[in-house]
Amino acid sequence: MPASNAIQTSETAQRYARALFDLAQEQGQLAAIHKDFSAFAAAVKASGELRKLLESPAFSRDVKVSALGAIASKAGYSPLFSKFLGTMAANGRARDIPGAEVAFDRLYAKQRGVQRAVVRTAKEMTGAEKARIESLLAKLVGGDVELTSEVDASLIGGIQLRLGSKLVDASVARKLDRMNTAMKGA
Repeated sequence: MPASNAIQTSETAQRYARALFDLAQEQGQLAAIHKDFSAFAAAVKASGELRKLLESPAFSRDVKVSALGAIASKAGYSPLFSKFLGTMAANGRARDIPGAEVAFDRLYAKQRGVQRAVVRTAKEMTGAEKARIESLLAKLVGGDVELTSEVDASLIGGIQLRLGSKLVDASVARKLDRMNTAMKGA
């Protein structure tokens, strides 16, 4: 599966995420911090202006700290998460916040014993189809699975499934690609 929407997690982002995770765990706030971080990540995805604030060197660290503080206050984020955002911005690492969210989310899933899977189809799946795939995967891995679904019309039909580092590509596009390769070689 192409990683066009994937957020890169730098080593720095992973270190900040680990520090926040450890502190949140120590303070019994893991679920609250995860909720705040997920909400912030959704806001970043939805707002080009917020992405620009995080990524652009045109905004000073002080401006970023102030803006992120205002956003955190308005959103009602926990004091620990608000301070985390401010610390990253003050240290010149605002652009690493989305990567830190991805790393934090992985740590949180691992701590809960949950495996993540992504299923990509040519058209939107029904709730029953998602539930069936999630159930089959849970039996396969012997634990809980959180399934995310994506729509990619270029698959034409079929399914792509990623569980951890394993990818199963049973899409019509991939089958046509293999046939095309085989015909060129003949």
